[in-house]
Amino acid sequence: MISHISSLTIEPNVSNDTEQTTLKRASTACFIGNFVEWFDYASYGFLATIIAVSFFPNYDTTSALMATFAIFAISFIVRPLGGIFWGHIGDKIGRKTALSMSIIIMSCATFCIALLPDYNSIGIMAPLLLLVARMFQGFSASGEYAGAATFLTEIAPKEEKGFYASIVPASAAAGLLFGSIFISILYAFLSSAQLHEWGWRIPFLLAAPFGLIGLYIRVKIEDSPQFVKFKEENKEKQSPIPLQVILAHHKKPLLLGFLVTSLNALGFYLLLSYMPTYMTVHLEVKDTTAFAISSIVLAFYILFVFSIGKLSDKFGRRKLLMLASLCFICLSIPIFIILESANIFQMTLVLILFSAFLALNDGCLSCYLCELFPTNVRYTGFALSFNSANALFGGTAPFIATTLIAVTGLSYAPGFYLMLIALMTFIAIFKSYKQ
Repeated sequence: MISHISSLTIEPNVSNDTEQTTLKRASTACFIGNFVEWFDYASYGFLATIIAVSFFPNYDTTSALMATFAIFAISFIVRPLGGIFWGHIGDKIGRKTALSMSIIIMSCATFCIALLPDYNSIGIMAPLLLLVARMFQGFSASGEYAGAATFLTEIAPKEEKGFYASIVPASAAAGLLFGSIFISILYAFLSSAQLHEWGWRIPFLLAAPFGLIGLYIRVKIEDSPQFVKFKEENKEKQSPIPLQVILAHHKKPLLLGFLVTSLNALGFYLLLSYMPTYMTVHLEVKDTTAFAISSIVLAFYILFVFSIGKLSDKFGRRKLLMLASLCFICLSIPIFIILESANIFQMTLVLILFSAFLALNDGCLSCYLCELFPTNVRYTGFALSFNSANALFGGTAPFIATTLIAVTGLSYAPGFYLMLIALMTFIAIFKSYKQ
């Protein structure tokens, strides 16, 4: 496989002032879209306990929370289909077109959540409408991450592709960080009654202005020069369907991309989205303290991701991805056990360490996935492998973690799950490296 991958190396681009300006605009355009997407996910995850009360009958706390996380998980089912759809548009029409369309749908779906009536007003229709909105979000979001990474990797200089691709996970973490800070402010200034009645709707309303800003920037940029060149060179040929090409000629890279992304999906949603709820419900940490810890961890995580992206240009992506897997295999369970008896300061340090392990994977994954596929199917290959893994391991992470703890009675049970997936990822990368 290594010879196959090396033949797909992304072509270098010439750097000059004009291209540097284009690169900055492209980076900003990609950053905004991911930022909006992950701000929404942060808001849903951090407000899960309040949303559970608003949209579900008066079950016990654990049942309502599990129902809320189940909707979170179900919205991920459409992501592989979305990956195929957006990948097809991105590979056939252009990266810019796919990115512009996806941010419109995502922002509209998020804004609609803010307007939904609660369970006391319309009964069972409330959670059903919430589910529909979440599925539209998932469908549109499935084109966002892959498209942004593909676009930036193709437009970046050869020696800095890892760094520029790391903007995508860093912007995701920035969205989560802003979400964490914003929710902390809501908790600090609103009463519990105000939060339950209308306060939780505020972050979802912000999707409208954020989306318009992102759309304005995206329509101003040019498409990837590498993609334009490919289209020009092949305009006389009949263009096959990207999904057919992927399934016929790139099944091994597709499977490898799925397996490597699995650890990223589980770790990301477990650590950066579910953790505040975990600290509040299972470690009895106050809401405001849990959000403050998450904000500190996310700030460090953004720095780690950029650093790892830079290091991946120097040392290669595979070595760092294998190191990340080893860290999770050896230390996932000990870290969850330490959290049980840690004070606030120790808890913060432990989670910063945990975020460093995740950044080892996340900081170089985007560029790694882009390098698995050639230009004609890169968007589809990335989107399908990435979104399939996120559907199976990312969206279900909070629900499975909550269920594992409820069934076993062990607050460190999610550590076993994380260790198992890390082992699977390590074996996949190791075997591809040997081949």
